[in-house]
Amino acid sequence: MTAIRKFTRGPHTVFHADCNDVLTSEIRDGSVDLIFADPPYNIGKRFVDFVDKWPTDSDYADWCKVWLEACIAKLAPTGSMYIMTSTQCMPYLDLYLRDRISVVSRIVWHYDSSGVQAKTKYGSMYEPILFCAKDPGNYTFNADDIRVEAPTGAKRKLIDYRKPVPATYSTTKVPGNTWFFPRVRFRMPEYENHPTQKPEVLLERIIAASSNPGDMILDPFAGTFTTCAVAQRLERQSIGIEREVDFVKIGLRRLGICDELDGERLRPLDKPYNRRNANGGRIPEPTDQPRLF
Repeated sequence: MTAIRKFTRGPHTVFHADCNDVLTSEIRDGSVDLIFADPPYNIGKRFVDFVDKWPTDSDYADWCKVWLEACIAKLAPTGSMYIMTSTQCMPYLDLYLRDRISVVSRIVWHYDSSGVQAKTKYGSMYEPILFCAKDPGNYTFNADDIRVEAPTGAKRKLIDYRKPVPATYSTTKVPGNTWFFPRVRFRMPEYENHPTQKPEVLLERIIAASSNPGDMILDPFAGTFTTCAVAQRLERQSIGIEREVDFVKIGLRRLGICDELDGERLRPLDKPYNRRNANGGRIPEPTDQPRLF
């Protein structure tokens, strides 16, 4: 076990450590209402000093099984868990989890393309999410908090003649299992320096649907700590675990836990849209900056 550093302010805690060490020693079984896990995908992305590539998919799945078992143990009896990974590796986790927890929904998060386009195959424009519940008959799902526009009722004004008294279709509905949210791009205000940052709107839907104010939210691979930041805004408690100190700094700053770590002032990225000169004027963007959206 490596050393664990813990930072807490109010109902929000950041751990700088390996998630398996923290799950084993720091978090009580049955104490978490919602887990969002967005681990490395086994596709070769670099996270500071770590490259997320295992010798085989089976080796990756074996690594996942360790923290998945620990996460299931930490869930409260009515708790839920959302799991993400690559399209290639999700079947391994799906088959493993369905014997240990109820898989309620299989969700596709899709987005617009950017950057270099595939030329010899169909480009990847989605990521899978498993929505699981510890007790399939008793879990939180706040349908009214995540309703979206229903085009049939809101735009087409069609009549539902199946009702005793015919009436137009409802103008809102619970989202289906295909979700469109843009990926986080360089010029977005929420952007942080991380290769796989998830958008706040994605976490807003998950947290609003599957937890209540005051509930405990756990993210074992916190990255930019979007899960914790959204939990804070929605008046939940949060625990974020991250092994890379560069990303821990992001979490400490975003959650307002501290503004300095190991003598370093924690400051947001100097993005083009907020760079200013000594007189307060905006510094123009460099002409060679790639345009990402």
